Order: sequence, then C-alpha cells, then structure tokens
Amino acid sequence: MSEGNLPEPNGNGNELPQPLAVQAAEIVAVRHGMFGGSGTGGDTSGYGRLVRVIEFPGQSPRPYGGYFDEVENELFGALDEQGLAPETAIEKVVVYRDQLAFHVRRAHLAQVAKTLRDDPALRFELCLGVSGVHFPEETGRELQILVPLLSISHNRRVQLVATCPDEDPHLPSLTGVYPAVDWHERETWDMFGIIFDGHPALTRILMPDDWPGHPQRKDYPLGGIPVEFKGAQIPSPDQRRSYR
Repeated sequence: MSEGNLPEPNGNGNELPQPLAVQAAEIVAVRHGMFGGSGTGGDTSGYGRLVRVIEFPGQSPRPYGGYFDEVENELFGALDEQGLAPETAIEKVVVYRDQLAFHVRRAHLAQVAKTLRDDPALRFELCLGVSGVHFPEETGRELQILVPLLSISHNRRVQLVATCPDEDPHLPSLTGVYPAVDWHERETWDMFGIIFDGHPALTRILMPDDWPGHPQRKDYPLGGIPVEFKGAQIPSPDQRRSYR
C-alpha cells in the first residue's frame, strides 16, 4: 500500500481501519451510435460510428482530497467501534466528479445512515431524498437507489448507494433514521418497484392504486395508441423504431 493510502490516526493515537482496496472501473456496456440503436432500423442520427463505453467507477485511491478522507476515516472508525467491520458494510468508496459516494451493502444501509447522522464528527442531519435507477443489464443488482445526505453542522455532502436484484427487490427503509424520506421511498416504490422493508405505508403516490407495473423501469412498455396527423399514421410509442 502506498503512503497515500495509509489510514490516519484517530484522536487516541490509534490507527483507524484500513481503507478499502483500490478497484478498477467496471465496463457494463458499449453503445454504438448516438442513441445506442439495437439494429432494428439503422441509426439515422448521423452518429452511427460513435462508440461509447459505459462504465461504473471502481474504488477510488486515497487520498481523496478535501474533507472526503476525514469523513471516511470517521465513518470507518465509528462502524468499527460498533463491532461492524467497514469492509462488511461498505462495498466501495467512489469519488467521482467531486462527489463522495459510499456504496453500502443493503443489509447495513440503515446502520450506516444512522452512524452518519449521529456521530458528532459527521452529523449528516439532512437527507435530501431517495432516487431510484434501473439497470436491466446488471444481473443481481438491477435496481439501485441514491441517497444524498447533507451535514448542516459541517457544511459537507455525501451520497449513499445501495442495490438489490429484480428477483428480490427489497431494501431497508430509512424512515426510522430520516422520517422525511417517507414520500420519497413511496415514489421510488411507485416508479421502480423497490420494496422498502419497514416503511409505515408503502403505497402508490403518483399512479392510481390499481396501476399495473412501475413506469420508470426501462423494461416498462410504452403503450399508447396510433395517431393520425394530416393523413399520416403515427404508430404508438412501443411500435416505433427503437434507439435503445
């Protein structure tokens, strides 16, 4: 391990838990053309030779810079004092575009959030919401949530990321730690189908109660009806050329 990756001592002169090992970025897809056309009708955008590699950042090397190292040190030390090894709770720590994100294993999401809220050196008192994402190609982690946190006391920001598979779309609710995420989790359930265990009333919030499916998933059928415009027939969205 390089000198830049060594942990800093805590206030008692003891070393904090070792930082996580550096991981390379993971390539999840390679898209061709402007819209990633599937070949159903050719790319009409004029960017047919454009190739884009879609990748997820890996574990970032230390030092991260700014207050990021201090936040990681304090969080890892606090988890260790609770008897939870940091590498058990945290999959990786990513610094990307000047943002710090802790990728948390779902079983420990609530404990990590509570530690970030309650530790005096962290004090992330405000949760800014819960956002869902659907990655259908990511087997075993198709569904993902992003939870941005703000420390008003220290004027700092971090993000929590957690995933779950399509076959078991369960994540622990954070309403017991941040009560204000009640409606955010309801919207994420409504749009993506992620079930937040422990939520007091996980019901639809945007769509009617009897609405089938979850509209912001990428495998959700577009539906619709054909439309006539000055004699031309425009097919419904799910019958048009695919640019996915």
